[in-house]
Amino acid sequence: MSEPIKIDIWSDIACPWCYIGKRHLEAGLEALGADAPDVEIEYHSFELSPDTPLDFEGSTVEYLADRKGMPVERVEQMLEHVTGVAANAGLEYHFEKVAHTKTLKAHELLHFAKANGKQLELKERLLKAYFVEGGRVNRIDELVGYAVEVGLDADAARDALESGRYASDVQADIAQAGAYGINGVPFFVIDGKYGISGAQPAEVFSQAIAQVSGERVA
Repeated sequence: MSEPIKIDIWSDIACPWCYIGKRHLEAGLEALGADAPDVEIEYHSFELSPDTPLDFEGSTVEYLADRKGMPVERVEQMLEHVTGVAANAGLEYHFEKVAHTKTLKAHELLHFAKANGKQLELKERLLKAYFVEGGRVNRIDELVGYAVEVGLDADAARDALESGRYASDVQADIAQAGAYGINGVPFFVIDGKYGISGAQPAEVFSQAIAQVSGERVA
């Protein structure tokens, strides 16, 4: 039995294209059907907007217009476009609910979840919380709640967050992204040798995974 194909993904919770890219990858794997190889997916931390305040009080339109210097009309068009792309991927974005914040604590929790075999479940839960429900993904109480929902221990999750035990792992991921020249997410590395940048269509993932699988057999 050969080793699973490793898929490393640099991603941020506050990245709308990261959630879409996650769905496209899943669809690409599903499209392979019976030919789909075993894969092992691991998420790595990336901070898309390090200058984001801990608690921005205002709408997504205000955030992008004020902090990024974009015209309101352009922001509204952009959000409408992203919402449409997300809908095509089966996701119901609610940008009017999004609570903009720094995501470092959420990334720490993802490392805790990885150490306890629940990283993929927590990643999905945090993305849904952020883009669909308007959850505060920087607040320890809310993060512990999400951890419990996916089967993690509340006290252990709280201790991990309050101690900052995984902060260095988050920074190591971010540094690794810099070493690889990754300056935008999502970024997928398949089997350690093929890079896919952005939320590419499902067939791009299907083709890349099938190619890696074929090379292993050859």
